[in-house]
Amino acid sequence: MKRYIYKDLLKWKDTPRRKPLMLYGARQVGKTYILKEFGRNEFDEMIYINCYKNEQLKILMSGDADVNRILLGISSMTNLEIRPGKTFIFFDEVQEIPDVVAALKYFCEDAPDLHVAAAGSLLGVMNMEETPFPTGKVDIKHLYPMTYDEFLEAVGETTKAELLRLANTDETVNSLLLSFTDRLRQYYFVGGMPEAVLDFIENKNPVSVRVIQQAILTAYDADIAKHAGKDTQKARMVFESISSQLARENKKFIFGALKKGARASEYEQAIQWLVNAGLIYKVCRVSKAAMPLKFYEEKDIFKLFLLDVGLLAAMANVPPSLMLIGNTVFTEFKGAFTENYVLTQIKTIPETVIGYYSKDNSSLEIDFIVQCGSEILPLEVKAEENVKSKSLRQFVTIDNSGSGMHGYRTSMKGYEQQDWMSNIPLFAIRPFLLRKSQDALPKADTV
Repeated sequence: MKRYIYKDLLKWKDTPRRKPLMLYGARQVGKTYILKEFGRNEFDEMIYINCYKNEQLKILMSGDADVNRILLGISSMTNLEIRPGKTFIFFDEVQEIPDVVAALKYFCEDAPDLHVAAAGSLLGVMNMEETPFPTGKVDIKHLYPMTYDEFLEAVGETTKAELLRLANTDETVNSLLLSFTDRLRQYYFVGGMPEAVLDFIENKNPVSVRVIQQAILTAYDADIAKHAGKDTQKARMVFESISSQLARENKKFIFGALKKGARASEYEQAIQWLVNAGLIYKVCRVSKAAMPLKFYEEKDIFKLFLLDVGLLAAMANVPPSLMLIGNTVFTEFKGAFTENYVLTQIKTIPETVIGYYSKDNSSLEIDFIVQCGSEILPLEVKAEENVKSKSLRQFVTIDNSGSGMHGYRTSMKGYEQQDWMSNIPLFAIRPFLLRKSQDALPKADTV
């Protein structure tokens, strides 16, 4: 299946001053698959080394930090010649042998002409406390679950995915609204975990998709138990509460919903652990919609979202029929799926900062405030076609009048343009914001 990160891997390959690559991402988002595809397609040979229960590699990496010695050992283990520019060395499951992660520093310093990549469970890598991380000596890239437009390509809707990426196609996209919405309904159920997507394509069986999703959630629970240490039970409580927290009218995370009398200080480390592991996303309230947005974050007031909307449906045990037939998934559940969906799409756009805005003494709330390129974008999320935008209008035309701010709403409706606000279809929100972020990049001088 096509993943958009492939283009970033190609850029990394051709960068003269590249460093060893560390591909970050939660378990089962497709790190091994995409790096294997990249190695097979772009190099004469790939040396794939799985660190899991690899005693031979463990012995090799426990010696001194002589890169020539390590390369000789790898070559003898695999019976392959290592040739700069021709060979791709891929260490997988690196959390199993922390010395491999530490050795990336020496590959960077002493063998910069080699193409070396590493991947593994983010849960494991972040917990290698006794092993120094090669800070500044690796190029880090993030892989997330498949986005809606990647899902479109996977199910054979390449033309529709291309339409979403192109500018000036508003009328064409609007004419295909029902078709895009039908696929969005499927995406809400399947989500972007590659194994679930592949099963959906091959079997078209909602039951088997849900079995895969539940297995992934079970694996996450086992990882929490293995790596979270003293915060295991608290991390589980936070993780399991996300679906019910998002179903609230006000989606601000409430500690009292975990247990009576629960305090923020009790759960701070558990929440941060889940964030670092890539299993949840934390979006803080901001006191002001201005650049740079991080300056205005209120760290103690936030919403929590799951890494994948399909897993959210599985966690909440929503029957497949309610997800796949009719518009119940869009109109019910207080917009929990839609807001989680929008957040996961924005998270994949590099260099964006995401917050939300509300007032303690008012019902006014802006679902997301997005720093995208050089702009601050107030974004209202509507899960249905009833798109009255009272809060957004007040925020843009009254509270921030004279600032030049433009409002954005994403909803079930097609593209619409007003003087103070633009409506973006839910299924087009990521490509739209990606275009805006790319338009903000400095353009190379032309001759």
